[in-house]
Amino acid sequence: MQIKIVNKSHHKLPQYATELSAGLDLRANLDKPIKLKPMERVLIPTGIFISLPQGYEAQIRPRSGLAIKKGITVLNSPGTIDADYRGEVCVILVNLSQEDFVVEDGERICQMVIAPYVRASWQEVETLDQTERGEGGFGHTGIK
Repeated sequence: MQIKIVNKSHHKLPQYATELSAGLDLRANLDKPIKLKPMERVLIPTGIFISLPQGYEAQIRPRSGLAIKKGITVLNSPGTIDADYRGEVCVILVNLSQEDFVVEDGERICQMVIAPYVRASWQEVETLDQTERGEGGFGHTGIK
């Protein structure tokens, strides 16, 4: 799939880390490093702008290595970039650790997954069909 991209960063285009990777690595595009204190959140620019085809979205997801090793994750994850958005792709990072974390220019901060979506239309009814689960919510199936 071809996707139009404008790269105003001083880094290479987003890339897949391996042949079978689902997500493209996005990099921070910073004039100077940003210190992220514990429980602090910040909007990190990437310097890229994209034009997705109709019927597709870009999902912004955390990088597992940053999450487990440093406690850094993406808020509102997965974040959605809609097909009609033309602004800069920016990423909301949060520091869930107890130590400061410095985001460096060019650092891989998240993954972007391109995915199709379906638009729904509502059919208002008086009742819903019954299922075995019914209204069972969080934890209703127990531990095993």
